Parts: sequence; structure tokens; C-alpha cells
Amino acid sequence: MELGNVSQPVYGPGPEAPGSSVVGLVGMVHGFLRLVQPNALPVELIADFGQPQSEDASREQVQKLLLYELGFLVCMAIGLLFIILVPLVGCCFCCCRCCGNCGGRMYQKQGRQMGCRRRALWASVLLVSALLLAGDVCAFLSNTRFSQAVCGTFPNINDTLDNVRTYVASIPQQINFIIDSSDVPLGHANRSLQDIGPNLGGMIISGIRSSMDGALGSLQGLLQGMEMLAAAFGSITSTRSRLEELQSNYSRRLASLRDGLNQTLQRCGRPCGSVSLDGLAFSANFSTIPGVEQQLEALGDVSGSNIAADLEKVNSTLDMTPAKVQEQSQDMVTKTQDQLGLIRQEIRSLQEQLPLLDVESNIGAFVGNATLVLEEYREPIIAVDGLRWSVCVLLCCMVLLVVLCNIVGLLLGPLGLKEGVLPTQRSSLSNAGGNFFMAGVGFSFIFSWLLMLLVLITFVLGGNIYMLICESWRSQQLFQLLDNPGLIPGFNLSELLGQEDGTANFSEVYRQCQRDTALWQTLHLDQSVSLDKLLNISQYTGEISTAFEKMNITLSPISLLSQSQRDLLLNASRAGQPPDFTPTLQQLDQNVTHGSFLDLAVELEQLADKAGADVKDDLKADAGKLRELDNEMQTSFSGPLVSDTGGEESPRVLAWA
Repeated sequence: MELGNVSQPVYGPGPEAPGSSVVGLVGMVHGFLRLVQPNALPVELIADFGQPQSEDASREQVQKLLLYELGFLVCMAIGLLFIILVPLVGCCFCCCRCCGNCGGRMYQKQGRQMGCRRRALWASVLLVSALLLAGDVCAFLSNTRFSQAVCGTFPNINDTLDNVRTYVASIPQQINFIIDSSDVPLGHANRSLQDIGPNLGGMIISGIRSSMDGALGSLQGLLQGMEMLAAAFGSITSTRSRLEELQSNYSRRLASLRDGLNQTLQRCGRPCGSVSLDGLAFSANFSTIPGVEQQLEALGDVSGSNIAADLEKVNSTLDMTPAKVQEQSQDMVTKTQDQLGLIRQEIRSLQEQLPLLDVESNIGAFVGNATLVLEEYREPIIAVDGLRWSVCVLLCCMVLLVVLCNIVGLLLGPLGLKEGVLPTQRSSLSNAGGNFFMAGVGFSFIFSWLLMLLVLITFVLGGNIYMLICESWRSQQLFQLLDNPGLIPGFNLSELLGQEDGTANFSEVYRQCQRDTALWQTLHLDQSVSLDKLLNISQYTGEISTAFEKMNITLSPISLLSQSQRDLLLNASRAGQPPDFTPTLQQLDQNVTHGSFLDLAVELEQLADKAGADVKDDLKADAGKLRELDNEMQTSFSGPLVSDTGGEESPRVLAWA
């Protein structure tokens, strides 16, 4: 039976991760976060925060939390120092500049190492500017990637929700397919019941014939052999009578012919004295052929017992077996078909017992509400993200402005440098380069603390979110936290799934989903609705088994041979043995007479030429009689002799049988 395969639903595109061209930067950030926070997720500590605690216990929990966040606290302290000190230093620098006391003396002592110092300072500023530019580029790329991720979140979530809706909608379809597939074995069973006569009757016939065909074939072969032997024995009997009759007739004629020849030869005298008439006599004695009347009688008794007709009755009885089975099992077939109808109704009722429609409607409503909520907050979130993007771009531009000031200063300074000129007499290019350097320093003091504040907030919030959620999700420690009962007030996964033993947990569900396990097995829904109990066909087949056990098929008795027929066959095997035909065959291999009539006729004709005229005509006349008698005897004996020699093999076949 081909039941087919359950069709899989066609899902839409899955969530796509935003592309990244700075994989090395991402890896560096993740490595730095793991360096800052090497501790595992404090599952017990987070779980205890949701429980009422004493003051000492709360203080101890705070200490554990601070110890867990020690790496982030150190980084936060460094960032706060930068945010506080940089504006203060900038204010001091501004005050000194306004008072004219900043920048040192206008006159610098010109020494031999002044050129080396200038080149070292130029290279240092160039290196710092390159680092600022690289960081600014990374910040700009990260800002753009973040906006792309925010914009791509909504299509990904919508596609995921659509796939969830498709999956939930496919569950009733698959259940209906399974229920419809149950009609295949039920229909097969119903057709088997309708054809119980040919099916069960054929099995009965096969079982009977497997043990009876050998004996039946041997018996039919034996009957055919007996018929052949009876025909052969009948032919032998008729041939024997015919040969005895011919031998009697021709014996009298030979005696008369021999007497006439003796008289003629006596009258011939001495020339005919050498002629011998001993050949004018039968060398064969057909009266010695054994009689087969006893064998014919035994074989005739077997033929008269109608064994062949009884064997035909056996075959007809076997051929009627399917019809009798169909007739006698009609009540059982009707009851079984009624039970199959009940089984079909019970299987159809699974649709009502399984809460598929409620689950589909509930999840469909949840997905619809989630989609509406996402669409409601989509524009505000994108707008806020656009504002965030603009602020970050502005800060990146400020950093870029500082880099540009440094680059311009690095270009103009060497171009206007004259080593033999005093600093008070420097050129306008050198003066402009110095002004650009001072502008870059001023912009750094003004905007660097704001940028550091943004970095600090992003690092503390994003780093903790990544380590607490993303990293713990990867290591599955987050599921251990969610498995704690009471962590989310009013939420219990086991109660939601209808499990009484409360063994469901997020960790196990996640692992099963990773292995692509069936949802029914993953959520242990069999504890709510036992499919084994609903689909256990043994509870429906009890009456069917009982009906089959009570069914009794009565067939006509089958007997190949009756006792009298067995006795007749045994008697035929003993009394039907052929007699010894060896002497008869030896006689048939010889001539019928002792001598050749033709040779004697030739001898008489030769003597007639030498004898006197008074016996010449008589010798020729006797020679003609011999030829005529020889031709007549050849014609008379040829048919019976051929029949007799051809039938002698049949008694041997009977003896072998």
C-alpha cells in the first residue's frame, strides 16, 4: 500500500543577517568584550533578584553584581575620567591662550637636533591623525550598518511571522492528510473482506493442494498407465486367438500339401530322393502365448470403480471452496465492515479532539497583533534611528574636521619652514599651519568628550546586552536562566503547553529545534493529547479479531480413494503383473515354419527339368502351390505378429508400476 508522503509547507525567505565588510573589526570588538567580561552568566544571581531578600542578602547580591561588572566598571571609570578631564584641560588651555601665556616663548633655541625633533613631531601627529581617521571610518561604517540592521529588522520579523503562520496553517492540513491516508488501509481491508471467498478460499485450496497434488498426480498417471495396459492386454488376447486360428488352418493345408508332394516325389524316383519335406511344418507354437485374462479382469475392475470420475469430483469440490467460504463468512464480513466504519469515524473524530483550530486561531491572532504592533512602531523607530544616525554622522564629521585640520597643518608647516629664519619672522604658510594645528586642538577639546560620552553609553549598554543576551544565547546559559520558575511573573512554559509534570524547559526546546525534531515531540504535546491512545487501532480491532476467531468454515469432505477402490488398486498391482513373454518373443524372432517355401519351390522347379514327363507337370504344379501358400501365409501372419510384438512393452510398464 502506497500512502504517500506528507507535503511540506513552502516557506518564504528566512531572516537575513546584514552584510559586513569589517569582519575583522567585529571580531576585535567581540574579543575585547570577552576580555572585559570573562565571567559566565550569573544565573543564580539574576534569579535571586526577582525574589524578596533581606538587607544583608541584598547587599551581598549587589557586591556580587559589582564584581561581575568589574570589567565594565573599570572601562566606565576610564571613560568618565576622560569626559571630566578633557573639558577641564580645554578650559585651562583656553584661559592660558586668552591671557597670552600659552604656547611658550616665541624664540626657540636653534640646535643641531631641532630638525630631528621637528620630523619626530610631524610623524607623531601624522600617526595620531591616521588612527583618528581609521577610527572615524569604522565609526561611520558601524553607524551605517546599524541603521541598515534596524531597517532590515522589520522585513525579517514579518517574514518570520509569515513563516510561523504558514507552519501553523500547515499542521491541520498535514493532520487531514494523515486522516485521509487512513482510508487507504481501511479501503484495502474492506476490499479484502469483499473478496474473502477468492482470497481465503484460495489460501485453503493452496494448503490442500500442497499436500494432495503429488498423490493426485501420481494417481492420475497410474490410471492412465492402467488404461494403456488394459488396451495392450486386450490386443494381446485378440492377437493370440487370431494366431491360433491361423496356425490351425494352415497346419491342415500344410499336411495336405506335404502328402501330395510325397506321392509326387515317390513317382519321380531317384532324381527326387534328395528332396526333404521337413520344412513344411510350423516351427512356432502360438498356443504357448501366455493368457492375460486375469490381468484384464483386475484392470477392468479398477476401470469400473469410476476412480477418474471421483477425482473430477475432488477437483470440482476444491473449485467450489471460494464460493462456500464467501457464503459461510457473509455474517462475519458484514460485522467486520461495520467495525471498519466505526474505525473510520473514530479516526475522523481526531480533528475534533485535537485543538488545532483553536491553536491556529490563537497563533494567527498573536501573529496578526505582533504585525500590527510592529507596523505601528515602525515609523517612529526608523525616525529615531534616523536622528541617531544624524547625530553620529555629525560627531564623525567633527572627528573628520580635526583630522583635516591636522592634515592641513602637516602640509602647510613643512612648506613654509625656513630653517635660517627666526620664529618671529616665520612665513604666512607656517603661521597658517600652526593655526590649523591650534584649531584641531580646540575642536578636540570641544567635541571629544561628547564623543566619549556617546561611546561610553553605547559600550556599557551594548556590551552588557551582548554579553547577557547574545553571548549567553550562544552558550545556552540564557535558557538556563529562563528555565528558573517564577523568573517571569505569571509565566510557566509547562502550564502553557498543558503539561502536568512541569518538565518543559527552554533549553530542551531549543536543542530539539536545532536537531529539527518534530514540534509534537519537542513540546511534549503527547502529554496533553495522547496520539498513541487515539491511534491505537488495537482498541478497535478486538471485535474483528473475535469475529474471525469464531468464524467456522465447513467444507465437503475430500477423499481421493474409497476403501474398495484402494483394494481394487492393490489387487490390480498384484494380479495385474504381466506373464513371462520371453519364450514368445524368442519364437517371434524365428521363422513361422521350419523351412523356406520359396527355396523348396525353386528346388522342385529345378527337378522338374530333370524328371520325366509324367511327373514334370506335377512338380511344377506343387512348386506353384508352395509359392502361393508362402505368399498367403506372409500376408496372413504379418498383421498379428506386428501387433503382438508391438504390445509386449505394456506388460513391462505395468510390472514397473
